[in-house]
Amino acid sequence: MKLFHFLRAVFVLPFALFLTLLISLLTLFMTLVLRRNAASVQGLAAWWATSICRAGGVEVAVDGREELDPEKPYIFAANHQSQFDILVLQGFLGADFRWLAKKELFRVPIWGSAMRRAGYISIDRSHGRQAIKSLDEAAQKIAAGTSVIIFPEGTRSKDGKLYDFKAGAMVLAIKSGVPIVPVAILGTYEILPKGKLLMTPGKVQIRVGRPIETINCNSTDKHKLARVSQEAVAELLNT
Repeated sequence: MKLFHFLRAVFVLPFALFLTLLISLLTLFMTLVLRRNAASVQGLAAWWATSICRAGGVEVAVDGREELDPEKPYIFAANHQSQFDILVLQGFLGADFRWLAKKELFRVPIWGSAMRRAGYISIDRSHGRQAIKSLDEAAQKIAAGTSVIIFPEGTRSKDGKLYDFKAGAMVLAIKSGVPIVPVAILGTYEILPKGKLLMTPGKVQIRVGRPIETINCNSTDKHKLARVSQEAVAELLNT
């Protein structure tokens, strides 16, 4: 059994790279040649994610989606245990959302162009006027109806524990005025912890909490909003 899991983990790496290239090319074909819009290619990304999870022996269950209004945009604030968080959220959250990605990723050949055509939102992580401008542009897209996912801890957990949410991550919610939805991810740390290359099969649970309103918040509330969001995710993790 251990040998089977090892061989499966080794297989998943090239399989994931192949699927990523394939989905990128299909996205470009659909948007550039067939003139489809960004919303029409989101199913490709979900298929990409679920295919990799299933190939790796990862089972995902989701609770709490009934709390969401499919007609409203949200900022999903999730804990970050593993690179696999991206796959399970993309494949199984069941919401129409776009990823925030640092601007450098959009320069990657094929993949970067596909992300742009799929409606992913570029964020300038430097300091100064350009960073503020990119946040303002992202907030406008969110307020206009585009849901996104953020990892307010800022980086993956080194030990699977939940760490403090950064107040800067709340600025986007305040600027856009859309609700924050706390999301707890359990199980991905055991599947692929930080620093590990090969994954381990396992079960993942995604727990979606009640939306936290931000419409009356301003910049002075960012620390309070970060604390409230973190406490909501912590409660979901411990439910």
